[in-house]
Amino acid sequence: MPNISSVSEFLLLALADTRELQLLHFALLLGIYLAALLGNGLILSAVACHHRLHIPMYFFLLNLALLDLGCISTTLPKAMANALWDTRAISYQGCAAQVFFFVLLFGAEYYLLTVMAYDRYVAICKPLHYGSLLGSRACAQMAAAAWGSGFVYSVLHTANTFSLPLCQGNAVDQFFCEIPQILKLSCSNAYLREVRALVFSVFLAFGCFVFIVLSYVQVFRAVLRMPSEQGRHKAFSTCLPHLAVVSLMVSTAMFAYLKPPSFSSPSLDLVVTLLYSVLPLALNPIIYSMRNQELKNAVRKLFPYILLKHP
Repeated sequence: MPNISSVSEFLLLALADTRELQLLHFALLLGIYLAALLGNGLILSAVACHHRLHIPMYFFLLNLALLDLGCISTTLPKAMANALWDTRAISYQGCAAQVFFFVLLFGAEYYLLTVMAYDRYVAICKPLHYGSLLGSRACAQMAAAAWGSGFVYSVLHTANTFSLPLCQGNAVDQFFCEIPQILKLSCSNAYLREVRALVFSVFLAFGCFVFIVLSYVQVFRAVLRMPSEQGRHKAFSTCLPHLAVVSLMVSTAMFAYLKPPSFSSPSLDLVVTLLYSVLPLALNPIIYSMRNQELKNAVRKLFPYILLKHP
């Protein structure tokens, strides 16, 4: 029977073997991180400073930017530091903190994306009821529910995961502390409790995804009845990227958390994790915001000395 040992630190996945490749990975991660900081920071500033943007759609967008910033700041800085300083270590407490904040922020973001799909459905399919269905109080309650749901799931999964005895070493085959990778280190059948919780969470997320898809199907049906070709193009060019990013996030996250061990390999796990935990967070400012003329005008007013030649 394997020895159950006390773990004081974990060893994260080394992204490269040579110093040159480590520095290259550091530069790539730094570029992604700075782009996410800049894009989401501009959204936060523009929405907060311009009263014309104090409407439900931009209120949800402000929350999304906050969640994106928090989520990507939970994982990438430690990975960058490890690549820069040629180390792999993360403390037990640091690993638990990563799991807690990542699950909280990622879960809240996904539920917020569900709310944003509902917002678009009401705005396009039921415009006369928009003010009554999405008043300021209702918007605050939906945003609070998204954050609260993320917090509850985070407490549940973090407590379950870090109550397990570990006997398979301390090497986590991922660039941050990801729950499936930590479960591989467990030697107790108690890990099945967390597996069941993960399966329940994934199927609940799939239910939200079905709601998102159905909402956008109704949006597309309404858009096809629009007399203006320009209006149809604008609606499709806005909604289709939203649906594509959500689909990418859901499919890769489900694969990462539900795949059998026989399908696991360090390179595959790394690519899948990047696709659901980093790429959507970096793309959200572009997809949800930079195609929005009203938001771009607000950004221009923030920086009057910066010339943005293209609309």
